[in-house]
Order: sequence, then C-alpha cells, then structure tokens
Amino acid sequence: MMRQVPTIPDNAPFNAAQRAWLNGFFAGLAGEGAASDAGATSVAPAEQAAAAQTWRDVDDEDVEYDWHDPAMPMDERMKLAADKPLELRLMAAMAQLDCGSCGYLCRSYAKALADGDDGDMGKCVPGGKQTARMIKQIMKDAGDEAPGAKGDAAGNVTGNGQVEVRSQGKAIVDEDGRPKYGRDHPFPAPTLAVRTLTGETSAKDVRFVSLSIAGSGMSYKAGDSLGVFPKNCYESVDALVRLTGFGGGELVPLPDGRVMTFREALIEWCDIDNPSDELYELLASHASSDEAKLLKQASEGLAVDGLVDEARVIDVMARFRSARPSPVKLVEALDRLQPRLYSIASSPRRYPDEIHLCVGVVRYMQAGRRRKGVASTFLAERLASYEPVPAYVQGSHGFAPPSEGERDVIMVGPGTGIAPFRAFLQEREATQAKGRNWLVFGDQHSASDFLFKDELEQYRDAGVLTRLSTAFSRDQDEKIYVQHRMLEHGAEMWQWLDGGACFYVCGDATRMAGDVDAALHAIIAEHGRMSEAEAKAYVKRMTDDRRYLRDVY
Repeated sequence: MMRQVPTIPDNAPFNAAQRAWLNGFFAGLAGEGAASDAGATSVAPAEQAAAAQTWRDVDDEDVEYDWHDPAMPMDERMKLAADKPLELRLMAAMAQLDCGSCGYLCRSYAKALADGDDGDMGKCVPGGKQTARMIKQIMKDAGDEAPGAKGDAAGNVTGNGQVEVRSQGKAIVDEDGRPKYGRDHPFPAPTLAVRTLTGETSAKDVRFVSLSIAGSGMSYKAGDSLGVFPKNCYESVDALVRLTGFGGGELVPLPDGRVMTFREALIEWCDIDNPSDELYELLASHASSDEAKLLKQASEGLAVDGLVDEARVIDVMARFRSARPSPVKLVEALDRLQPRLYSIASSPRRYPDEIHLCVGVVRYMQAGRRRKGVASTFLAERLASYEPVPAYVQGSHGFAPPSEGERDVIMVGPGTGIAPFRAFLQEREATQAKGRNWLVFGDQHSASDFLFKDELEQYRDAGVLTRLSTAFSRDQDEKIYVQHRMLEHGAEMWQWLDGGACFYVCGDATRMAGDVDAALHAIIAEHGRMSEAEAKAYVKRMTDDRRYLRDVY
C-alpha cells in the first residue's frame, strides 16, 4: 500500500526553504520503517540535515530583530526586547556584531546560553563588561525561564544549574587522522613578518603582521577573519603577582583539567583587564568591613574613591589591600581570556599559505599607569621573537567580494578598516573581475597614516582600482572624514549604486559606521530623488540583496 506523504501547500505562511524542510521532514517520517512500501518517498539523512540547516539559517536571517544594530545603546536594545523570550533578551544584551569571536552568532550564542548548552557568559568580547554583566543579570532574573541543571560529556553542572563548559583542548582530527584546527583547538601559526605601516610622525602605531598557515590544513576566503588567542603582557602579570603578595610559582588547577603555575595562568588563561563580578565578590569576602562595602559598591558599577574608571584587575587589587585570597581562588574568580578577531588583509589566491593582518596597537596612560591592548601589543611586541600565535580562521557571514565578477564594488574603510579591502583587491585582480572598484580610505595624515599607499597606487595605475578617494582629517583646518568624501562624490556614487554596485564598510561601529550609513541614505535620497522613507527602503533592499555589507567592531 502506498503511504500518503503530507506536503505543505504553496500558500502556507512559510518561505521556500521552510516549506522544503517541512516537506522533507514529513517525507522522512513517512518513509521511516516503510522501506518496502512501493512508491514511498524518503529523504536521505544528509539532505534532511542540509535542509534543516538552510531553514535555520534563513529563519534567522529573515526575522528582523529591532535591536540588532551595533550603534544602538544597550538601554534602548533592552527596552525593545523587554517582553521577548529569554534567548532574545540575551541576544539584545550582546554587541550585535555577529563577529563570531564567541564561536557563535549573537542569536545562536544567546540560544546556547538560554538552553544551558553553554555556561560561559563572558564570550562576547566586543560587548565587554557591560554585556557580561547584563547577561548575568538576565539569567539571574529569569528564574523558571532559565534552564534546569543539565550536563553532558563536555560540561559539568554548577551549583546554579548552569553548564560550565570544560574544553580539554584535545585536537579534533579528520578522517585521515590529521588535526582539525578551530576555536577550540587553535593552530600555532609561525610568525613570518612584523613591520610598522605608519610613519615616524604618526600619532598611531599600526603593524603589518604575516603568519604562516602552511601544513595546518586551514583555508580562508577574502572577507574572513583570524581569531587570535593572545597572552597577557609579562610585565603587567609580574606587577600583579607582586601586588598579590605571592611568588607566582604556586600551582593552580584550570577548568580544562590542566595545572599551571599562578603566573602562567595569569599570562595564558585569565582576563586581567576586566575585573569580573566574581572577583569583587571574592575580594569582599576576604576584605575588611570598610573595604567590603566599597567592593560591593564597585561591583555595581558605582564610583569608588581611589578607583579609576574602567579599572583593571591590578587597580582593584591595589585599591583594596586588605583582600588577599589564594592564587587558586583568584584564578577561579577571573574571567577567561577570550580570542580577538582581526579582519584578514590578504587573499588566498595570492597567499594560500599566509594570512596577513593590519593591527592598530593600543597603548595609553591612565591614572599614572601605562595601559596596553592585550592582543594588539601581543602581536606588535611579542612577535619580534617569532613566537607562534594560537589562531583559527573565522568565516565571514556574507562579507566577501561579489561572486559576479562584473559587479561594481564600493569599499569604505578608514584606518585599519582597510584590511579586508586589501584582500578584496587582491582577489578581484587574481580572478580578473571585470567590475569596477572604488575605495574610500581615510586617516589622520597623508604623510604618516596612508596605509598600504604604494600598493593602492599601483592598483590604481594598473586599473584594478578605478577610484581611490582619500580623506585625511588633520591635513587641513577643517576635519574631513570618509563620509564627507562620499557626499562630495554623491552623484557618481549614486550612479554606481543604481547600476547594482555592492557597498561595503569596515571599521568602528560606534561612530564611523553610523556616519557612513547616514551619508549613504543622504546620497540615495538626493541623487536618487527619493523621500527619506523611500531611501530607507532602498537601503533595506540593498541589505536584503547582500549589496550592503558591514564588517564593524
């Protein structure tokens, strides 16, 4: 007897990918255990899995989350998500970048936390302490909505019912027994070159870093990022160890089962930049009564006399000298050092065994202390000795040159935002793409901050780079930024856009990306002769068609 397989009608409220998945699902159910039924329809497991993945991807992309905007302040995002389910409130608390530094997208990381599949609430590096604190508060307030205690082979149940993921750092191998490198098992990439890109008179320090991935089995595409696991500065760690009153050689267990010395754990495992709420609680339990009250105040983000804004762990330990817990307790209370993502500045078509980065080095003085960016100074200073870099490739989510080589491309990348567009130009040259390329680059001074100047001018002279527009903000009395160059050339830029050009932006999310977005809307409204609402709808169509893509941080 032929089994009737139910199908989803075309007028049902599902898109094509959803209908395909549901039809495959029902077909699979109908075929299960009925292989002898003549004419019974079945779907191969691999095809079902692919369909399910497509549905999940499309479902995530089709749903519009009002708060999914990296420029939107936290309080506004939380208001928009106030009446939403737990996982969506968690998503709203994140940085909204979909950068992948956590190993997920914002939506999937939020789901993993809400379902209890991941208990590490500090993985959203771009969101920083603000996000970590908000996530912990949401989980605390969730009550019955939060997952119950559960665990699996990769996790251990903690006292509050959360899963503490304990990666053993074991290499995953492919079918031939070769290691597969990724976020949970980074490749120790040898350093090939480190050189300064900025001039001697520059107020900035930008480095070119080249790493080898030969023999790793890893591959990458133009538009991808490299995840780097940094190590803390030795000088900063030594200063912190001295402040604790311990010697640094004390043995401490790590959550992944390893045992390290206190000093090694502070270098390789612990986030010593951002004091965790658990650290404040630990210190309060060991401090004098007066200092315990102040620690409680500091843990709530309130000002404390003698403690600088954006205090680091060493500042907290220096301020509250009555609190001296053991090295084991200190390491337990500190957040884990998370990887940093850098846009890859090379194309595999030209450098299949190398990955290039463009790194802006962070250094500044605060309250008499010299501050350093953890990853940027690790790459800029420590790699002089050609120390291997634990790294993995993080694939982009659509941020890539168009597959149609004849399509025009507009790229806006000030400062180190030039990185992926160097890769794009290498890719477009290697593939002999016929479409035009327009780069809008900006920085402070042409003489000292024109990153990759010689390369870009060679591309322009060779015809690979059709237009090179620059905006050096400090070379004249009036500050000129990339958005001003866009508006200045608005009529021509509209012609490119109207002809189907893809528009890309890379760089700072908090200000630059918003200014560029406003300029894009203004150009479309003025030169496309549209109302504000029509221009907004046009940009929305560009986004839906993957013609407007941003890699912002």
